Amino acid sequence: MSLNPGERSSPRTELFDFHGVSMIHYFTDNWENVQNFQARPDDIVIATYPKAGTTWVSYILDLLYFGQTNSERQSTIPIYNRVPFLEIILPGVPNGKDQADNLSTSPRLIKTHFPVQFMPKSFWEQNCRIVYVARNAKDNMVSYFHFNRMNAIQPEAGDWDSFFQNFMDGKMVFGSWYDHVNNWWKKKETYSNLHYMFFEDMVEDTGREIEKLCSFLGLTPSTEEKKKVQSGAQFDNMKKDEMANYSTLPVMDFKVSPFMRKGKVADWKNHFTVAQNEAFDEDYKKKMKDPTLQFRTEV
Repeated sequence: MSLNPGERSSPRTELFDFHGVSMIHYFTDNWENVQNFQARPDDIVIATYPKAGTTWVSYILDLLYFGQTNSERQSTIPIYNRVPFLEIILPGVPNGKDQADNLSTSPRLIKTHFPVQFMPKSFWEQNCRIVYVARNAKDNMVSYFHFNRMNAIQPEAGDWDSFFQNFMDGKMVFGSWYDHVNNWWKKKETYSNLHYMFFEDMVEDTGREIEKLCSFLGLTPSTEEKKKVQSGAQFDNMKKDEMANYSTLPVMDFKVSPFMRKGKVADWKNHFTVAQNEAFDEDYKKKMKDPTLQFRTEV
């Protein structure tokens, strides 16, 4: 298959059931190698359901650790090479696992969209720090819809109505949003090196959330350094930054939609009909049983 979005004739990949989770082969073809990944105690993992703020938090962590000492890094190396995507394997480019193995930084920053049960066991054995970012389901759905429209390796988005239903049914790459956020939340009970963040909190007060991250990671940047990180990680700055916005990847068709679209809370109101919103809320109540995990759909 050609990964050039200009060649629309090439068929999109199909979802299939993989150990009970909807997946596509670009994230399962390297399964055994990924499962045998050798984590190091100082590795830091950014774990998310797709389109929940992964790149934003990856960028912040990269700035916190390497922004002061190596400014050239930010202007010459795309974020997807600075923070490799562990499970991805595409023809003609280094796979994420090899990229992670070959990182020369300490700590290594590694991203994954795996549900918690798919995580390579060495991360738990080495007690690695994991930053999980969650985003409310409605905005996450909208963002995922536009992402599938513009990304040649994802399944076809189809029309909004069918995508809406598929999302509720968990027929998405990396499975059900509900399972993903709930199971990672549950993991906190038994694994203390997990920092669970919310996209909405980041939008509301990025500085406060950077403080919490620093505290979790044991970092003590100066006020000046924190200001720099916060301004570098502003959505509008990142959207314009070719090293952050994924515009250098041929599988992304920016004529359809930018990779970084709005970065806002409550854009779902521009997509959901009244009937869809009611149906969604009803379904949500059934699937979100844990009263301790609360999401905001507006800020």
